[in-house]
Amino acid sequence: MSRPITLFTGQWADLPFTRVCELAAEWGYDGLEIACSGDHFEVDRALAEPGYVADRLRLLGEYGLSVHAISNHLVGQAVCDDPIDFRHQAIVPGRIWGDGEAEGVRQRAATELADTARAAAKLGVDTVVGFTGSKIWKYVAMFPPVPQEVIDDGYADFAQRWNPILDVFDAEGVRFAHEVHPSEIAYDYWTTKRALAAVGNRPAFGLNWDPSHFVWQDLDPVGFILDFADRIYHVDCKDTRKRFDGRNGRLGSHLAWSDPRRGWDFVSTGHGDVPWEDCFRALNSIGYSGPISVEWEDAGMDRERGAAEAVHRIRELVFDKPTAAFDAAFSNQK
Repeated sequence: MSRPITLFTGQWADLPFTRVCELAAEWGYDGLEIACSGDHFEVDRALAEPGYVADRLRLLGEYGLSVHAISNHLVGQAVCDDPIDFRHQAIVPGRIWGDGEAEGVRQRAATELADTARAAAKLGVDTVVGFTGSKIWKYVAMFPPVPQEVIDDGYADFAQRWNPILDVFDAEGVRFAHEVHPSEIAYDYWTTKRALAAVGNRPAFGLNWDPSHFVWQDLDPVGFILDFADRIYHVDCKDTRKRFDGRNGRLGSHLAWSDPRRGWDFVSTGHGDVPWEDCFRALNSIGYSGPISVEWEDAGMDRERGAAEAVHRIRELVFDKPTAAFDAAFSNQK
């Protein structure tokens, strides 16, 4: 398989990095999408300690694992969010939270994202996956009525905060792959268009394609690949199953992830409503050759059993496009 199958470590941050490497290798993964969480990859140490990055690469090598991307979703969330509150305190490092004053948190988060680009370059990867946060997600219901200038200001705020970060990404030769996701500045098709335009469609800002967040919004994950072909910088595989039966709501009804009354939930890849074959055909058609990363969030299945199953399921689902020799032979037959 030309594209490596990797495991996103964000859902495993409670385990030591060594243990995650051991498990991923045991299950048959080719590599990791390493989260900047727990002890998996610490941005401040990567920049301050001369041997830190070399030690991470040594550890990956011991288990025969590669790394193609790192992720800093949690700190990225704090760059634009309003309000900043107890939720952010629970997900960002203490040095980013500081005294909790909102603008200070945002500024420190922005500095950390710029440093994440520098740390990624030291690690030898060219893609950082993450979130942006959003000043205007709280207005998604648009009631009480929200003037258009408030929405416009949200995109202006995003551009003002992220362009200096992206300048560092450019300087380091690294790209940011934003995960299009509810609660972010880009959460569906048209908000993705607007977010890209807000930063001048600069190449440093692209997308992490994760279809699970599209399906329950009734968005077409295949069309998204084709329309944003030049911005698909990374792929996360996570599936969603819809249960819209007249009682279960699309917005989840404030129910826990594993509650069967929810209108949708994450499930093991290949067991939900994502049209995987069409998606991989579309990825082939745009020439995507990067990693296929398993992000495990099925609350109804033990994560170790599920992650072990997922790598084999993905290998069954993923297929390469025809070789040039096949194309030539096929053309000659027509």
